[in-house]
Amino acid sequence: MTANVGTIDRVLRALVGIGLIYFAVTTGTIWAWIGVVPLLTALVGICPAYSMLGIKTCPTPRT
Repeated sequence: MTANVGTIDRVLRALVGIGLIYFAVTTGTIWAWIGVVPLLTALVGICPAYSMLGIKTCPTPRT
């Protein structure tokens, strides 16, 4: 699989993921653990939903 998540997208996903995980730890809300998903997609640079929808936010290399 090729990367389909750009730099700005990755930073935003990481921030949202960390925020949700922090919220889960501090409040005990089980649903906030969904923050693991955007954090993982930010770390690996691949979003399965983007792949299915044909979306790519990373720059394309010049040829």
